[in-house]
Amino acid sequence: MHFRIDQWRAWAPGLDSRDDWADWSRAPLRLADDQQQPDVGFLPALQRRRLSRLARMAFHVAWPLADATGPLPLVFASRHGETPRTLAILTDLAHDEPLSPTQFSLSVHNAIIGLWSIQRGDTSEMTALAAEGDGLEQALLEASTLLGEGAPAVLLVIAEETPPALYGPYIDDVPFPYAVALLLTPGHDWQLELSQGSGPRAVWPHALNLVRALCGQADSLQHHWNNRQWNWSPIRA
Repeated sequence: MHFRIDQWRAWAPGLDSRDDWADWSRAPLRLADDQQQPDVGFLPALQRRRLSRLARMAFHVAWPLADATGPLPLVFASRHGETPRTLAILTDLAHDEPLSPTQFSLSVHNAIIGLWSIQRGDTSEMTALAAEGDGLEQALLEASTLLGEGAPAVLLVIAEETPPALYGPYIDDVPFPYAVALLLTPGHDWQLELSQGSGPRAVWPHALNLVRALCGQADSLQHHWNNRQWNWSPIRA
């Protein structure tokens, strides 16, 4: 599978610009979650209030890339999705409290792409995925299929929120909240291959390892999940 990463953006608490990410990539460390909210000032105030922080993260990194290209397909990936909203609904249910239809509608996994479509007036094909530790690669397969069908570009967004404390013993793959957006176009800048093979679990989620590579801290990448081995290789002219 071949593709080109035309543009990219990423956000985490205290990390927004490419210089921020380049500094972090040289000496990566776990960030404290200070509940910082990414800027979504490009949206009307009434619409901003509907967005969870996960949605704000996704909008913050993706909006500028989409603004430069106009309507385009979107692939959104998150392993855990809106866990804070879901836990709030389950807590209300356990306490026999009335459930909020709005909260429920915004907690489902495809809510973010629905809000994105509405806010941008974009009716392009959009997909929401919930994958395991190789969610980035699964999303890239979906995006590559769209490119192969003739889409001139595809926006890929992967984001994870800090899980509620109750989920702490069960979710160990979100070191801090983050969102990464990739504007993918047809090309031969990168090659992704899948083979069978086991290996050590990566220290960082693979989306963050890709950011490190894009900041010049790695050349080829290898990512293992279950019995799948994903090999990322830049193609030199």
